Amino acid sequence: MSERDWFEDWFDSKYYHILYKNRDDAEAKKFIFGLMKQLQLKPGMKLLDLACGKGRHSKTLQELGYDVLGVDLSKKSIADAQRWINNSLSFQVHDMRAVIQGHSFDAIFNLFTSFGYFDSHKDNERMCLSIAKMLEPGGVLVIDFMNVRKVIESLVLEEQKTIEGVFFDISRRYDGMHIHKDIRIADNSHHIQYKERVQALELADFHVLLEPYFEIDHVFGSLDLKPFEVGESDRLIIIAKRKK
Repeated sequence: MSERDWFEDWFDSKYYHILYKNRDDAEAKKFIFGLMKQLQLKPGMKLLDLACGKGRHSKTLQELGYDVLGVDLSKKSIADAQRWINNSLSFQVHDMRAVIQGHSFDAIFNLFTSFGYFDSHKDNERMCLSIAKMLEPGGVLVIDFMNVRKVIESLVLEEQKTIEGVFFDISRRYDGMHIHKDIRIADNSHHIQYKERVQALELADFHVLLEPYFEIDHVFGSLDLKPFEVGESDRLIIIAKRKK
């Protein structure tokens, strides 16, 4: 492993996409449809999909009539997403802690637990400031995060699985600040190890991070936008507006 941030190695690895190949695209699309019905954004508005992966959410947003830019730190994911590009859908490699120069947006989406990857709380603040700078006054921010309380309570400590002939030996732990996932991989005679580490951010933490720039309008607890319940909900979905 290199000394780079863990996500730079893991998200650009072919094994990341093998391990998560069975993500439910139909459920993700249904989530976007319901979310956009809730937001009532006007067609043609400029949207940013921040940490877009291979662009599945970006593509759906564009198909609903919006001008969409998808960005991600993973060069391989962006290279794959490029197959979807057209006049109202584009992609580029970008670190979400930095402002995208020359762009402003009516809404910014940060989906599928793409927050809290960093070791430093200052990086969370940098990310929120960058989002605020890119959003038009009154613009919408959507953060789709895990419900930390439920994840910790139901944490599967050890798991093994074989996908496409690749063996994954996965262990999880919570250290009081981060939820860790250690991923040991055996691919024939090739052995390698990666890790995931996500900050255990709760709703109160997001209130503190967002308060300087945003007002939280709604908090949902599932992809079908049911109310958030700390002990029960699968997700923590925050809809906020940029302060004018």
